[in-house]
Amino acid sequence: MATTLTAVKSRRIESIDLLRGFIIIIMSLDHVRDYFHAYSYLHDPTDLQHTTAPIFFTRWITHYCAPTFMLLAGISACLYGAKNGRKALSWFLFTRGLWLVALELFFVTLAWTFNPHYPMFILQVIWAFGISMMLLSLLIHLPRTILLALGILLVAGHNLLDNIHVSGNDAGAFLWSVLHEPNFSGFHFGPFRPVIGYPVLPWLGIIILGYFIGNLYTSATSYETRHRSLRTLGIGSILLFILLRWINVYGDDDHWAVQQHWLHTLFSFLNTTKYPPSLLFTLMTLGPSLLFLAYAEKPLNRFTEGVIVFGRVPMFFYLLHIPVIHGLGVAAAALTGFPAANMVNLTTWVTSNEQLRGYGFQLAIVYLIWIGVVLLLYPLCLRFSRYKQANQGTKKWLSYF
Repeated sequence: MATTLTAVKSRRIESIDLLRGFIIIIMSLDHVRDYFHAYSYLHDPTDLQHTTAPIFFTRWITHYCAPTFMLLAGISACLYGAKNGRKALSWFLFTRGLWLVALELFFVTLAWTFNPHYPMFILQVIWAFGISMMLLSLLIHLPRTILLALGILLVAGHNLLDNIHVSGNDAGAFLWSVLHEPNFSGFHFGPFRPVIGYPVLPWLGIIILGYFIGNLYTSATSYETRHRSLRTLGIGSILLFILLRWINVYGDDDHWAVQQHWLHTLFSFLNTTKYPPSLLFTLMTLGPSLLFLAYAEKPLNRFTEGVIVFGRVPMFFYLLHIPVIHGLGVAAAALTGFPAANMVNLTTWVTSNEQLRGYGFQLAIVYLIWIGVVLLLYPLCLRFSRYKQANQGTKKWLSYF
């Protein structure tokens, strides 16, 4: 009996790491696309006037990454708290959140731009993780019913704020952008230009809900109850997405519409708002992720053993893959007749650089480069994963990676 319980517990945690592994591999596809896909320098992949099915779905599938990562972060926080206590969890969330914000500002921004002058600070997903964790470190001390209600309110109700706009370049506009309205052109505060792509309100709601779902993974919950609950939540999220999207009333200001071709009608239906993640975007992406968790508690095979390596060291992979992809992009630009300098010292997002129009490759080449990057980083991730497993109990800094 003890052996069986140990095996179930092992598979339970592995299912979380496995989903995280799949998601981070998919995420790297999006970043390879940014630096290598010729189409991305001309049009947005979700632009219905120009896109094709392969291009649209290459972008669409990566929408699952950020919401799933945030949900899993909440689940992991719950498990950490169950093991170490609420006080230790609060301190860990705050310090790790602060660490993530620093990484976003000074390392990740540099990796995206290769510009040591920091003409802009790109506040994206790692920033949103950091701020959400710091806020969650305080909110976990609230009564559980109030915290749950807050999580639901933030995810389901933040679209009521969509019509509120605060223009300008002052503290009020900046604060509103941090909370709800992205600003991709950036603010200008002296030499600093923060670009906010991930306002935190809806992401905070997702991590709170993940924190509550984490209770399904405690020893007090049986496999059957967990499986049934995750399946119900997953199917319910998908059905609610379809219903709300179909009636076109609430949940996303970017309504869908019938197009000239049925495939583009499908694109329109699936093309929900990511910045910030609308209620429909969240339902569309988290529903399948919850179903994955419901059915992933099974022994690993050779393929999933490889995937789970990335899920055990997601931050390590994240911090490696951006400069690797960017560095390969510099080489690709130089080899195809574009000055390498056009890929270095960027002052805007790479696909917005006018000097790179005409650069890039077909989608098939993008996929080959993506597979190459994943295979290149696998041995490093495997080695770090083994090091982390061997030293997790003695080297506390590893928990921040």
